[in-house]
Amino acid sequence: MNVATPITEKTAISRTTVGHTVCPHDCPSACALDVDLTADGRIGRVRGSADNTYTAGVICAKVARYSERIYHPGRLMVPKRRKGRKGEGGWQDLSWEAALDEIADAFVKAEAKHGSEAVWPYFYAGTMGQVQRDSIERLRHAKKYSGFFGTICTNMAWTGYVMGTGALRGPDPREMAKSDCVVIWGTNAVSTQVNVMTHAVKARKERGAKIVVIDIYDNPTMKQADMALTVRPGTDAALACAVMHIAFRDGYADRDYMEKYADDPAGLERHLAAKTPEWASAITGLSVEEIETFAKLVGTTKKSFFRLGYGFARQRNGTVAMHAALSIATVLGSWQYEGGGAFHNNGEIFRLDKSELMGSSYADPDIRQLDQSQIGRVLTGDAEALRYGGPVTAMLIQNTNPMNVAPEQRLVRRGFLRDDLFVAVHEQFMTDTADVADIVLPATMFLEHDDIYRAGGQQHILLGPKLVEPPPTVRTNLFVIEELARRLGVDHYQGFGMNEREHIDRILKDSRWPGVDVLEREKWIDAQPDFETAHYIKGFGYPDGKFRFRPDWANGPSPDKPPRNVGPLGPIGELPVFPDQVDVIEVADEAHPFRLATSPARSFLNSSFSETKSSYEREGRPEVMIEPSDARRLDIADGDVVRLGNQRGEIRLHARIVPGARPGVLIAEGLWPNGKHLDGEGINVLTGADAVAPYGGAAFHDNKVWLRKDAE
Repeated sequence: MNVATPITEKTAISRTTVGHTVCPHDCPSACALDVDLTADGRIGRVRGSADNTYTAGVICAKVARYSERIYHPGRLMVPKRRKGRKGEGGWQDLSWEAALDEIADAFVKAEAKHGSEAVWPYFYAGTMGQVQRDSIERLRHAKKYSGFFGTICTNMAWTGYVMGTGALRGPDPREMAKSDCVVIWGTNAVSTQVNVMTHAVKARKERGAKIVVIDIYDNPTMKQADMALTVRPGTDAALACAVMHIAFRDGYADRDYMEKYADDPAGLERHLAAKTPEWASAITGLSVEEIETFAKLVGTTKKSFFRLGYGFARQRNGTVAMHAALSIATVLGSWQYEGGGAFHNNGEIFRLDKSELMGSSYADPDIRQLDQSQIGRVLTGDAEALRYGGPVTAMLIQNTNPMNVAPEQRLVRRGFLRDDLFVAVHEQFMTDTADVADIVLPATMFLEHDDIYRAGGQQHILLGPKLVEPPPTVRTNLFVIEELARRLGVDHYQGFGMNEREHIDRILKDSRWPGVDVLEREKWIDAQPDFETAHYIKGFGYPDGKFRFRPDWANGPSPDKPPRNVGPLGPIGELPVFPDQVDVIEVADEAHPFRLATSPARSFLNSSFSETKSSYEREGRPEVMIEPSDARRLDIADGDVVRLGNQRGEIRLHARIVPGARPGVLIAEGLWPNGKHLDGEGINVLTGADAVAPYGGAAFHDNKVWLRKDAE
């Protein structure tokens, strides 16, 4: 069947069965899905599983429309070889055998000329399936190719959280429904994690709970709030410090709890003595009354649940800000109560042993680790980014689109257009990165292969079984890795030669969970630990059981800690001893008077879904949101073309004049393909890739820029 065949109403509803799977996309929710399967082997309606206690029958609209994506007429269907110069759009079809042979040959030649580290397998979270995503690491380790230090998403948030708790886990996120106050801080949950709202709204309906939302502009989640606090970008720590100051001042602080569970509450109290609401107001843009009201609400509500999001991972001071916001729950003793505490991610509870899948036993610790976010610097020969080694001259890219999503886009583009760089891209659509590749391979979608998932924003391990047959000319990520391993002579290494179900079964059993057959029957495993473990009643994750108000920024724990041959990163010396506002952000100046945040769009997920008609029609076009007083001052009208720029470059966008942000703050929701912009360059021309303290990361929402009306 032609994959572009329209789905008729009759096809969608007649003689259907229901398959059970999980959304694979880069989102903390990992929603359990029920999928209608038609008699002719196609998918129909996609909906959230009502049986899964976290998904609770609710999914985002873009995934509900998945048939539009899987049957898209523009989907990649056959391997292609570049014809002509990079980026000019010339392609010729070729067989899978020929394509894989050419990739392997290019890797062999790169290794022969510059050593094994000249090859850089590059991937990320286009699928969160453990087998299809992480098998590339097994090939990397077997061949001693350059390492991959992932820095684009989680580093600052995970590090800030674990620096306090000593562990990446927290209260059962379903407990939001049992809370009396849900604080949604640093995440536009309506657009990016809709299930957070499911449980928060349930608490409001059933318990009269208040929902507080803290963000930098009036987004869809702010509109759902009982209390909406709009802070200036990068000032979250100041708000957190003022809240804790008020807690000590007004008797909301649980001193007995801190005496038992925290490292230095007396030192924290002394430190916060000067962090008054007036001090925080001048920094955050909030009024003193707003700060006092918020502090009183959480201070007098024992069951306050702080749902801390990935917005903290988008600022250069994000690690400190996450730690400061997290510390409020410890000062108040909120952890003691069901429906209370602070949650960010449950990554630790799943304890999945993927060592065989990833080839960890033959990983060489001396192989250089290249920073994912600094791909532009790596490919343009920056000595520090290359760890003072040789050039990267060959790449295999799966599950990511760096020509669109990586910072410092002009460097990224210059690097990819090098004549001596060979690039193979395994993709579902002709993305910005596929456009500049030498070989493009068509990839399956999640309904067309087996995989296993874990849900960082909740507590389930979920099976995503193959539900429909893929088009006959597309292949899985695992297939590509296995075939390259065979051609490169490492297929005898442990972990190769296994299919998806065998990998899933091995991961589960090595991790002391039931095997794949049980998971297939049950659909998911609820891995949530007991109340005492989740709420740290037996002590926090450090050996002494104490929460750290005074983290060791240079040596403390983190799931994102850089490898030993990289070490701590960024301006660690500027990080504070106790929670505090630290201006290692890009502070606006006379030449760059605006702060720009590149926030997520509701109908896209990173660069995914931007190819589907319903998503881009809902989003309209690439625009920059401008606060009305700024627009009046610069004589900018709604719909005008404007220029934004900084030291990294400049781009043109259409202006959208909307209230709801602080003056001096610009919002560009995305992520739009580069070609959808007026000059063919996307928003990440303006974002930086300098490493963030203490353990790296890319601060996508932390940019100083100038803005002016376009003269053309």
